[in-house]
Amino acid sequence: MDAMQENLGLVAEETLDPLDWADVQALSHRVIDDAVDYLRDVRDRPVWREMPADVREAFAAPLPRSPAPLAAVYGEVSRTVMSYPMGNIHPRFWSWYMGSSNFTGALGDFLAAIQGSNLGGGNHAAGLMDSQVVNWCKEMLGFPASAGGTLVSGGSMANIIGLTVARNVKAGIDVREHGVAAIEKPLRFYGSEQIHSCHRKAMEALGLGNRALRRIPTDSGRRIDIAALRAAITEDRAAGFKPACVIGTAGTVNTGAIDDLQALAKLAHEEGLWFHVDGCIGALIAIAPENAHRVAGIERADSVALDPHKWLHAPFEVGCALVRDAAAHRRTFAVTPEYLESTPRGLASGEWLHDYGLQTSRGFRALKVWMALKEHGVEKFGRLIDQNIAQAVYLAGLIEAAPQLQLAASPTVNIVCFRYQPGLTGEALKTLNTEVMLRLQEQGIAALSDTTVHGEHWLRVAITNHRTRREDLDLLVHETVRLGHDIATQGSAPS
Repeated sequence: MDAMQENLGLVAEETLDPLDWADVQALSHRVIDDAVDYLRDVRDRPVWREMPADVREAFAAPLPRSPAPLAAVYGEVSRTVMSYPMGNIHPRFWSWYMGSSNFTGALGDFLAAIQGSNLGGGNHAAGLMDSQVVNWCKEMLGFPASAGGTLVSGGSMANIIGLTVARNVKAGIDVREHGVAAIEKPLRFYGSEQIHSCHRKAMEALGLGNRALRRIPTDSGRRIDIAALRAAITEDRAAGFKPACVIGTAGTVNTGAIDDLQALAKLAHEEGLWFHVDGCIGALIAIAPENAHRVAGIERADSVALDPHKWLHAPFEVGCALVRDAAAHRRTFAVTPEYLESTPRGLASGEWLHDYGLQTSRGFRALKVWMALKEHGVEKFGRLIDQNIAQAVYLAGLIEAAPQLQLAASPTVNIVCFRYQPGLTGEALKTLNTEVMLRLQEQGIAALSDTTVHGEHWLRVAITNHRTRREDLDLLVHETVRLGHDIATQGSAPS
């Protein structure tokens, strides 16, 4: 036995901590210096560029089995990942609907990773900050302090949280115990034909199926048609379905249209439906002094999904789900196994935050939001939203003033749809504008997306970037006209 203990004592125990902290400290200073330069000079770099073959091949390298110096590891990251980003922090990135991040938030993410807390819950500072940021989100949207809420990965998960509570409240049975097959009448959820695809995924994940989500036609402004919605509810009741939830959209992906949330809140109350608002694009307009009126009624929702990684510019990823009935929210998700029971004091005496969602392991998402809000104040974020909306109006004016360009419609908020129009129609027009979009990307000028509005193809600019300036929009119009002319006169082969 003594020999065995002696042998065991000779075994060198390992750790992931460095042998020389001074070397790591020096490299860390270099990383921070590089990071500051990276953001400071972002305007001087292309928005996006294609990776050369040798860089792409680096991501096919086999599993590393032996160590490498940390400086060499960082060098590879710098050469590959940092040099070929998606581009969404760039002031001329307007594709899809992305956040643009901020340096303070990035520091918050770094400190959160260093502190290393699991936000499943418990009595510790990170848990209290998580709840504080949720409370701040309630305040921004005019929700009562008594409401429930949770930070999640993003808008899709935030919507799933709200819709899961809606299903369980309106099912008429204990869905958690008996499952959706025991629901007496099939549930119906309603949203506009412009609703985000995450709601279909939610219906599928909730066991209700895509057909449980009824898409309602929109009016000329791409907002849900209230009369058509009321008629659909009446029709479904007569057919033996149970109308359960109406989903209002505060900012559609295609055009930024905002449903009449006041009217939807009134209808939901009259019909006994849960009122959920998908506010991942536009909920935070509630803090914008010049435009808050556009989302009036959001404070009357039963649940709301919003995205701090969009117009609060937090680094990816952080979403937030708010639920007016905190007890219903907790009943939908809470499970208390013997290994996670609360204690009267100590670490387990704090609230279990995992009782409000699907994740038991939860990252410390709150710190990056908290630090940026403390640094700048919510009023500045509201002004930045107004600034983006004003920039969309400015861009629409530039487009209308350019004879070669065509505007789909006046922007509702910060999304502008337009195209180069040399007198073409149909597929030829789509092909030309798609080529314009691709050349803008490939030449590093700007990143746009495209979409379909009223059955026609358009280029789409979503301005949700605190770095965008009006001079960037001037450049976009100039380069679109230049490229459109080149393509129309020389053919559509890539340049």
